[in-house]
Amino acid sequence: MAFIGGGGVSVRVGAAHAGKTKVVCRRAGERACTAQKSFRSRSNMTGMTAANAEAGTDAAAKRLTKPGPQLLDTVNTFIFDCDGVIWRGDSVIDGVPETLDFLRAQGKRLFFVTNNSTKSRKGYLGKFTKLGLPVKAEEIFSSSFAAAAYLEEINFKATGKKVYIIGEVGIQEELDLIGVPYIGGEQDKGKQPDMSPGSALEHDHDVGAVIVGFDRYVNYYKIQYAQLCINENPGCLFIATNLDAVTHLTDAQEWAGNGSMVGAIKGCTGREPIVVGKPAPLMIDYLVNKYKVQRSEICMVGDRLDTDILFGKNNGLSTVLTLSGVTTEQKLTSPDNKIQPQWVVDSIADFRQE
Repeated sequence: MAFIGGGGVSVRVGAAHAGKTKVVCRRAGERACTAQKSFRSRSNMTGMTAANAEAGTDAAAKRLTKPGPQLLDTVNTFIFDCDGVIWRGDSVIDGVPETLDFLRAQGKRLFFVTNNSTKSRKGYLGKFTKLGLPVKAEEIFSSSFAAAAYLEEINFKATGKKVYIIGEVGIQEELDLIGVPYIGGEQDKGKQPDMSPGSALEHDHDVGAVIVGFDRYVNYYKIQYAQLCINENPGCLFIATNLDAVTHLTDAQEWAGNGSMVGAIKGCTGREPIVVGKPAPLMIDYLVNKYKVQRSEICMVGDRLDTDILFGKNNGLSTVLTLSGVTTEQKLTSPDNKIQPQWVVDSIADFRQE
C-alpha cells in the first residue's frame, strides 16, 4: 500500500473522536472502514495520554542548559515544527540557520513537519529556499501531504469519488500528485450563494470526502457546500488537516487557525473530523517506517503544547518546547497546563550553547 513516494509504507492515522464508529464510510470502500477502525487504538492512546496529563503525572519541564549530555548525545533525528520555531510569518528566527548547520555538522538527521496546509511540500521547499535555508524536499512534511497520504491509505481513488476542498493550493497540489480529482479550494474563494427566497445551493453528489485546511478565503459558500456534501452524500468523509487554534501569518500577532474553519463544519454537521496533522500519528509513523529510525532517538521540537509536544509525547519521542512561538513561559508553568515537554528553550539557538 504505497504513499506518495512512500515505497509501500503503511501508517496509522489519528481521529479527533475515536468513540464514534464511522459506519458511513462503507460507501467510500471497505478499506476506508478498515483504516478508520485501525487507528482507533492509537486515538485511544492519545486519550490515555491526555488523561494521564490531567492526573498530573507529567514531570515539569526543565531548562536545557547542557545540550550535549542532556539531548544531543542521545538524539540522532530532530523533527522541527516550522511556524514559531524556524520562522514567524516570512521572517527567520534569529540563530536558526546557524543551529541547523550545527546540527547537520553533528551528523543529525533533520525533518520539518508543519500543520500548515496552505503549501504543498514543493511550496514549502520554495519558502525554505527563499529564506536562505538549505533543506531537501524529502525532509519536509506538511498536513496537506498527510491528507493526501491518508486518501492513498484508504484507496480513495478507487471509489471514483472526488474531494471538496476548503483550503488553499497546498492541498490541491498534493491531490494532483496522487491523481485524486477535487473541486472547491481556490476556485471558490470569491463565490457567494444565492439566498433569495426559494433558492438552494446545488452540490456535487459525487463528492466522497471533504478536506478542511487553513483557508484565508473561507466564506459562507464554502461552508454551505461542505455541509451539504457531508450531510447529504452517503459515506462522505470529513477530514481535517489540523485543529490549530491560532497560527502565525505575520510576525506581529497571532491569527485564527484552522481550528476555526473545522469548528464551523463541525457545528453545522454534528460530525467529528478525521485529523491527519499533529498530534495524530500519521506523519511520525511514515518517518519511522520509511527511514528506519528508532523513536527513542527522535526529538520533536515545537512551540505548541497541544499539537507539537503532545505529538511527541503520544508517539514516544523526546520533546523540546521553544518559547519563540505561541507558547509563553507563563502558559507553560500555569497550573491549568497539563502538557509538559521534557525540555524548554527560548529558541533552538540554545542548542548551540556551551
